[in-house]
Amino acid sequence: MSERKRLLIFFGMIATGKSVLAAAFAKKWGCAYYNSDLVRKELAGLAPHQRQLKSVDTGIYSNDFSRRTYDALLSRAQSSLGQDPCSCVVLDGSYQRCSERERLCNTFGADHRLVFILCQCPEEVMKRRMDRRLRNPRAVSDGRWEIYLQQKERFELPHELPREQLLILDTDRPLPALLFQVEEGLEHLED
Repeated sequence: MSERKRLLIFFGMIATGKSVLAAAFAKKWGCAYYNSDLVRKELAGLAPHQRQLKSVDTGIYSNDFSRRTYDALLSRAQSSLGQDPCSCVVLDGSYQRCSERERLCNTFGADHRLVFILCQCPEEVMKRRMDRRLRNPRAVSDGRWEIYLQQKERFELPHELPREQLLILDTDRPLPALLFQVEEGLEHLED
């Protein structure tokens, strides 16, 4: 990875594997890592594994609380990138709206290398992952099928992002292969 300070945004719909991949990448490369589910629950005063299975768009998943969550992610990224020797921050969240992604570009684009990594996979894989997550008492994400269906209606494809800022991954592959693909993709984007 280059020495230029960079912000990597792993984004996409729920259960696409973005959190597993983002956390593994951050650990491997020593990047600061901020996960929207963890930040959201921290802001609400909840333990990471404390379930919030309320209706869509309510409670900590309301628009107002989501705004607070994404503001906190941005603030934490700014703080980390402002410190030495931090050269890399990984953000992990849905970033489902063009306006959220543009906000990151407007905040960091002039001074940092931004790369958005869109994680996607077939619906049947997502459904299996959500079912497994609901049975796992240690799971942090509260994503469920009904939330996915709502998110699917709202998700704005990243047409606004230039090719040199976007990697698109099919995350229905083993983690080592995905890590390699991200690293290879980052090198290719820097050429």
